[in-house]
Amino acid sequence: MSRRNPWTVFSATSTGVVAVFLNTSGVNVALPTIARELGASAAQSSWVLLSYMLVTTALILAIGRLADIVGRRPLYLGGYVLFTLATAACALAPGPELLIAARTVQAVGAAALVTNTTALLTDTFPPGSLGRGLGLNATVAAVTQALGPLAGGAATSWWGWRGTFLVTLPICVAGLVWSLLVIPRGPAATGPRERFDGTGAVLSTAALAATLLALSPDVLTAMGFPRAGPVLGGAALLLWAVFVAWLRRSRSPLVDLGVLLHRLRAPLYAAVLLNAAAQYAVVVLASLVLQSTGRVGALAAGLLVSPLAVGTTAGAVVAAQLVGRFPARTLVTVGSSAVLAGTVLLAVVLTPDGTYWPVFAGLLAVGFGTGLFMTPGTSLLMLTVPADRRGVANGVRSALQNVGFLLSTAVGLGLATRELTGADRADAYAGALRAAPQVLGAFSGGVRTAMVVLSLLALGALLACLALPARRPAPLTPPADAPANPPTTPPVVEENVP
Repeated sequence: MSRRNPWTVFSATSTGVVAVFLNTSGVNVALPTIARELGASAAQSSWVLLSYMLVTTALILAIGRLADIVGRRPLYLGGYVLFTLATAACALAPGPELLIAARTVQAVGAAALVTNTTALLTDTFPPGSLGRGLGLNATVAAVTQALGPLAGGAATSWWGWRGTFLVTLPICVAGLVWSLLVIPRGPAATGPRERFDGTGAVLSTAALAATLLALSPDVLTAMGFPRAGPVLGGAALLLWAVFVAWLRRSRSPLVDLGVLLHRLRAPLYAAVLLNAAAQYAVVVLASLVLQSTGRVGALAAGLLVSPLAVGTTAGAVVAAQLVGRFPARTLVTVGSSAVLAGTVLLAVVLTPDGTYWPVFAGLLAVGFGTGLFMTPGTSLLMLTVPADRRGVANGVRSALQNVGFLLSTAVGLGLATRELTGADRADAYAGALRAAPQVLGAFSGGVRTAMVVLSLLALGALLACLALPARRPAPLTPPADAPANPPTTPPVVEENVP
């Protein structure tokens, strides 16, 4: 690895983090405007979100493994080029079909950016300051997530739905140019090149696709297969079983099962998955409910759901202050409890004609709990694996987190609109739902059911945290000889999710 100032490399990778997170959180708020202005069906509106999440999730492990073999710089830069071009294509898409196609390509680029950011920083920073570099990277991601809904709502209000993509383009172009100049080349390869597990990559991608479709009945109905859900669910279970069996016999598996099967990491990974599944769809459902009857637009909805992102940032800051004083198990348990309390409250108060301030409290609780869980959970995970397995451990964490996001969105949107007719479902996505009592009642009931399911997932995450061993394996603070580099930040590991 050629010598580079690590903070210079950090400045380049940060642009990729900002671009990906700004795009991801901004599109959530812009979805009703996209549906309305493009005339997208309910299934197409779902796929604007789900196609991106599915492809990103499916490719994280494969791209991470491929980067280990061919080098991080070419994968990172290639992903940045692809993400930039696809973002421009999204902004220019004339219809929902081409928008979904462009989002799919955009997701491939995002997977390459997200997967390689931690590895590039780890390769570049000296051990004494690595914690600060990764911690500041997590801060950039959290702040961008907090500002994303607001920026997406403002851009959509000013320039229409295309604005949420146009606002990302200057960041992409500037970041790509800067990355070409400063991202260092990796060391020359020595010895035979390792084998890429193509079979494992195909199996994991197929299993994820079957899982998503099984949980998206509205999409299956729109595709002409309304009763295919149970068949796809069974196929998903079979594919996951074959995938695990393949990993056990493969000499170069896509995922090292030894990283997963550990008395501390197993419940922690379960908590990561369940917490992600419990909280991610909350902002989508809240934005959908607030805009469903046309009472507020995209900008106002972005402001009204911002307590969740603000709470996440606040929770991460508090966790950074407490992580050296309290056991990580205590912090992740309290964080999961806050997520559970917030989702239960929202299951009661989140309705199209309800009062906002209880919703505000629920969003703030979910966000704060997420932030409080994120930092100590990631730090604890990375401290329980040897240095030569931290890349695999972080890759599995990112993949599980994204699976949770994907499942949260599929289940949340599917349940929230399950009792609506096709026309009313499309109107709900477009922010033009009829005010007829039976329609609003069906929509409110669906949202309540969705929030109850999210609450049950949050309860599962809390139980997983309680199953963690009481004794932590190592202190969660950086080494005493860590140099005083620029801005002091929490001793955490990157928290990166598109």
